[in-house]
Amino acid sequence: MKLAIGSDHAGFAYKEAIKKMLQAEAHTVHDFGTNSEAPCDYPDFIRPVAEAVARGHFERGIVLGGSGNGEAMVANRICGIRCGLCWNEQVAIWNRAHNDANMLSLGQRTITEAEALAIVRVWLATPFEGGRHIVRIRKIDELCK
Repeated sequence: MKLAIGSDHAGFAYKEAIKKMLQAEAHTVHDFGTNSEAPCDYPDFIRPVAEAVARGHFERGIVLGGSGNGEAMVANRICGIRCGLCWNEQVAIWNRAHNDANMLSLGQRTITEAEALAIVRVWLATPFEGGRHIVRIRKIDELCK
């Protein structure tokens, strides 16, 4: 899968671990930064990830920060993005199966690295269920028209 990833300084360490895992599993990953744990502003790195996913340059995107909240908020400002904050594998399953999320937000200060890696794996493997959820997704996407 062709993926975009980005973080601020508070999500940098997990971003690097996730990127390494994804590349080892033969995914194509484009890193939009940041490139260190030096303090920075998350919108500078999250918005480009969301814009690239919305334009179709990448199939999905993963963003990280301290809590993941601000990162999800920035991503969801871009039309065509459905980004959910996930803190366990079940929430990641619902994120994909019920919401057809094309972006995942994670908080490095809220979960362990092992949990983050597991969440990413299940999120990537979970298909959208369709069915009753399609109408809801259309209603979300209509907000951009």
